[in-house]
Amino acid sequence: QLQASGGGLVQAGGSLRLSCSASGSIVSINSVNWYRQAPGNQRELVAGITSGGSTNVRDSVKGRFTISRDNAKNTVYLQMNSLKPEDTAVYYCNAGVTFEYSGALFARDYWGQGTLVTVSS
Repeated sequence: QLQASGGGLVQAGGSLRLSCSASGSIVSINSVNWYRQAPGNQRELVAGITSGGSTNVRDSVKGRFTISRDNAKNTVYLQMNSLKPEDTAVYYCNAGVTFEYSGALFARDYWGQGTLVTVSS
């Protein structure tokens, strides 16, 4: 399973750190992407990190958002600073996960349940 957490209500200019954690018989988390969806808008890619640690973020959050990973904890973080009201959305993580089951390895794509970020002006 994949679980996203860390959302909440924050004033403009504030910070939040989102976490995306995998549980179960996890062997590794591969590439991970954070998406967000604001009411009435399509889901958009915010940031991504590969298994090797290469990162990319969308232009509108560059310099404010940082994605990182802790492989020992099977967790990926999205540090969000200088938040703006337009960052308000439900944030989802999506990851390719390798897991063990009955002695064999499997790979699957998972989505977390989403965590709401609300930035007040």
